This record gives sequence, C-alpha cells and structure tokens, in this order.
Amino acid sequence: MPQSNTTLATASATQLAAAVRARSVSALELADAAIARIEALDGPINAVVVRDFDRARDQARQVDQALADGADLPLAGVPMTVKECFNIAGLPTTFGLETARNYRPTEDAVAVRRLKAAGAVILGKTNVAAGLADYQVDNPIYGRTGNPHDLSRSPGGSSGGSAAALAAGMVPLELGGDAGGSIRIPAAFCGVYGHLSSFPLISLEGHGPPGGGIIVGRAWAAAGPMARTAADLDLALKVLSGPEGRDATAYRLTLPAPRHGRLADYRVFVLTQHPTAAVDDEIVAAIDGLAAVLEKAGASVSRHSALLPSLADSQALVEKFAWTYKTGMSPDAPEPRATIKDYHDCLVAQEVLRRAWDVFFRSFDVVIAPCYATAAFPPFPGSNPWPGANRTLRVNGAEVPFRPQTAWPLIAGMPHLPATAAPIGRTRDGLPIGAQFIGPFLEDLTTIAFAGQVSTALGITAEIAAVGVGEGVRFGEFA
Repeated sequence: MPQSNTTLATASATQLAAAVRARSVSALELADAAIARIEALDGPINAVVVRDFDRARDQARQVDQALADGADLPLAGVPMTVKECFNIAGLPTTFGLETARNYRPTEDAVAVRRLKAAGAVILGKTNVAAGLADYQVDNPIYGRTGNPHDLSRSPGGSSGGSAAALAAGMVPLELGGDAGGSIRIPAAFCGVYGHLSSFPLISLEGHGPPGGGIIVGRAWAAAGPMARTAADLDLALKVLSGPEGRDATAYRLTLPAPRHGRLADYRVFVLTQHPTAAVDDEIVAAIDGLAAVLEKAGASVSRHSALLPSLADSQALVEKFAWTYKTGMSPDAPEPRATIKDYHDCLVAQEVLRRAWDVFFRSFDVVIAPCYATAAFPPFPGSNPWPGANRTLRVNGAEVPFRPQTAWPLIAGMPHLPATAAPIGRTRDGLPIGAQFIGPFLEDLTTIAFAGQVSTALGITAEIAAVGVGEGVRFGEFA
C-alpha cells in the first residue's frame, strides 16, 4: 500500500473511500481493522453499544464485489456507525428507553439505506441520551458513555456515543440527529465536526420507534453527519440529502454551492451574548481569537446589527412549543392545556422568525456562536429524560440554571437553519472548545465550507483523543 502519515485511526472517510476505490485496501480489511479497534478501546468509553459485526463483514464483501464490477461508490468501504435512534433492520431501536427495549424494526431508515447504497459499511449503533433528551449519555438500556478526552466528563448528548466513537478513532463517520443541539454539543465536547442540516434536507423516515422522529420532530429536528473533518461532512451530506416518501412530493430541495471560496470574502456575524443563556469566558475568548484570525484574513466581521432577529423571542417560542407538546399530547398534563390554536400560533411565529433570518442573511453569510455555555461538564446523576429543571451548571465560577442553556443550539434549530459545529481551541484543562457556524436555510454547503476554511486557518487537524493514541489495532497506512 502507498505509505503516508495517515493511519486507520486518523484517516478521513474521504481518504479511506479513495483507498478502497484504488484497491490499496479492501473494504473487508477496513471493516476488520475498525472492528478490532472498537473491541480494543470501547470498554471504558461505551460508545458502540449495538454491534453488528458479522453483517458488516458481509456488507464489506459486497462493496468489494461491487467495485470489482465497476460500481462508483462515494463512500466505498468506509466503516461507520449510526446513532441508536436510526432504524437498522433486526437491531434494537430504543431511544435508551425501557418502554422500547424490545422494539426491532424490519426495515432500515431511509438515511441508513442511502449510506449503504453509497458503499458505507455499518458496524453498529452508538449510545444516546435517554429519550434523546439530555446533554449527557446515560440510559437504562446501555448505561453511560464517557468522553474519550476525559472519561469523567460528558461526551454531550444526545448523539454523545457518536461523537465519542469519532473522537476515539473507532470510525471516521457517523450519522446523528439534532433538535436542541444533539449533534453540535457532542461535536463541541469531543473535538469533532457535526452538522445540523436544513430541515427536511435529510429524511427522518425510520428515525426511532413508529412515529418517534418524523412526527414529533417536525418543529425543529433534523438529521446530519458527524466526522473528523469538514470535508467528510460535505461528502456525507451529499449522499444523505434529498427528502423521501411524502416529503418528496412537497419539497424540491437543492444544495447551492458555498457562497465563497476563501475566508476574505465572508461577511461574518459574531454572537457571544444571549439574553437568556450564559457562556464561559474561555469559549468567548476562543471565538474572539477566531474573529481576529478572520479579520486578518480579510473577512468582514460584525458584532451588532439591527437585522438580528430577537433571540429572546426565539427562545420564548421554543418554550411555547415545548408547552404545547407537553400539555397537548398527554392526558395527564396539568392545566392550562394547549389548544390547536396555540400550536397554530407557534407555527406562524416560527415562519415569521424564519423570514427574519432570510432578511438577515442578505447582509451576512455566517453567524459564529457558541455551541453551548461550557466545554464538557461532569455528568449529573440519573438518566431520566430531560431532568434539567433541577440542575445547575458552573459557568465562570458561578452556578447558573441548566435548562436555559438550550438557547445556544436552538438559535439555529428553531428557524430550521443549517449549522456546522467545529473545533476551534482548547480550555486550560485541555478540553475541546467548539463553535457553531450558522448559515442561511438550505445553504448547508456554505457553513461546511466555512468550517473547513477555518480549520485550515487555525491549523486544526483531526485529532484522536488521548485514550485512543497508541492503543488498539495498527493497520498499515493510507495514501
């Protein structure tokens, strides 16, 4: 095989697919090596909680044969895992909830089918927060997942197992889901890349138990890829994008090219203050440092604009949506109960908000904001879905309420905007710091391209967490 300094643990999905297509390595060899690494490293991390190794080897053999027959596969032989909430025929999909422990779907989710059709080899599923409703991963089905950078810290949630598997070098690519930060916060906590796609760019058909994702997720949930490079996000998004089923008749979605090819041309808005959420000074300092790099590169950087939609109103809408779900769907909900008119009013307000962002992005290309208030925090006890009301979080030496910090990821989530999370630095304790790059609706490739250009400017490369360095299998090198 051609030699370089890129090993299996650090190779990107793009590099691995190219190596398989060039016959430098077989898809089966990659699958075996990735399986060996998971078996060697995952014990204390507990990221890959549903393993499907025998069928993965069969998939890899089929990829090798398809390539021999002349197939063109963009993800040829890339070993990967997917978030537990995406259906894979015959495997459990539980959301980490006891009530769904025995659910076994008979069909793959649409997103999983698309990955397989592109040549990806699915090794299994990664752990999730209970009910997909927490920023840590702990549930009664699979237990707790640790952050590979510091096992005593949360990997984020709800796609925490996904980010942990990437950070430990077990796989180069993941499929996650995000409503209130479930891709972006784990990416930030674990020092990897994650993308919240414009809804409904990626189909949620087959996301969870019947009705689990496509029905309740329409307000602000979306799927998206996670990876160790921005280029891999681009590659995976193009494989995954395109509505299906009923949505295919309602939406004709295309992905415009990135707005700019160099940092100097970007009009950037920096957002480090929120009326209802806090943020740690170390995260603000990292974003300020990035802003200085952008200005030096020639980008236009602003911090104030009358066009910025009201963040307070946006978060109030989040709370009203949550109230309508909670009181409108449960027969035991306390009074006052939400009505159809309440829900309709939420939808109208959401559309007004989306149009305000459309106007904003005529003058700006990207918003840079924190993914969350802090870097990876120590986990809280218990695994009940969203117990945030009785928690506090330490920010700048003071205890602040936990629940309001959802405001940072929901800046993008509520108006259905694409947002790419990317590493931009480290805390004094060596924990990753990430930021989210928010862009105009359907201009997902702009935020991903911007993330890649930022990584080049900052000199950030895919970095495997210390827990994985020098451990597990060593499997040659790739061009």
